[in-house]
Amino acid sequence: MDGNPKNTNASITLSDEAIDWLVRLRSGHATEADQQAWLEWRCRSDEHENAALEAETIWHGVGFAGNDYRKRDRTRRITRRVVIGGSLAALGAGAAFRADLLSPMLFSDHATSVGERRNVVLNDGSSVLMNSDTAFSVDYSQTTRQLTLYRGQATFRVFHDPARPFVVNAASGRAQAIGTTFDVDIRQGQVIVTTLEGLVQVTTDANGLRGLRVEGGHQARYSADGQLFPLQMVDLEAETAWQRGKLRFDRRPLNDVAFELQRYKREKIIIANASLRSLEVSGVFDISDPEAVLKTIEESLAVQVIRLPFVTIIR
Repeated sequence: MDGNPKNTNASITLSDEAIDWLVRLRSGHATEADQQAWLEWRCRSDEHENAALEAETIWHGVGFAGNDYRKRDRTRRITRRVVIGGSLAALGAGAAFRADLLSPMLFSDHATSVGERRNVVLNDGSSVLMNSDTAFSVDYSQTTRQLTLYRGQATFRVFHDPARPFVVNAASGRAQAIGTTFDVDIRQGQVIVTTLEGLVQVTTDANGLRGLRVEGGHQARYSADGQLFPLQMVDLEAETAWQRGKLRFDRRPLNDVAFELQRYKREKIIIANASLRSLEVSGVFDISDPEAVLKTIEESLAVQVIRLPFVTIIR
């Protein structure tokens, strides 16, 4: 495998260009000149042809595991486009619009669908306010109250019971309530714990008993591998806006905004150009109208939003 960074960057660039070509050709507005230009582009070199094959394999839903493509190039570096393409391939199947076919929705005790919010009262008097596309399970015993958040976001209002600790497990860490209200949000590669009232102890598999005590108005984050990050003070009004049916962004990176919107849309949202991910978005929006957010993004950031069946591409 070639470890030259220049070669890797060139491969990623060609993959990006190939996907852009397919978006244009499948838009319904492509001309014969576009078709001819696409053929000329892919004939420029073997690398261009390989990028074209990768893009077509992704687009048509057979994924990177397509036998013919694997035989052509077993040693190709898996680029960012292939990762994105995994989602496109799954989306192309129609009904399976989510990439995770073994969805936690199938085995959780409580789950919300896309666009749904729900308040669940547990048998000890505690309650869980679930955001859209969220799933969790409950495991109570005489000595502990264990919950597992599989995906999504939920706010936990805990009934005080010192004899039975209340613990929420999420990815590689856990948050233990000390008579409190707190929020747990599973995002891309990290989990965010925000204390609204009281105190929460956050620990991870990597840190063992060493953790962070999170007071009201503060937030702890940990990565998928259990790395804890320093505490942050947060704006609780902004953090809990979703509970009031709003999305509130204050100079939030487009990548974060797209992830938030994904909770409320069945179509996959993809930012096709990595350079756009850090663009900042500000505003207050209605959760029930994610298209309004996309329209604002398109107008204010001078990006293009392409709406296709099962996928929305920002480029």
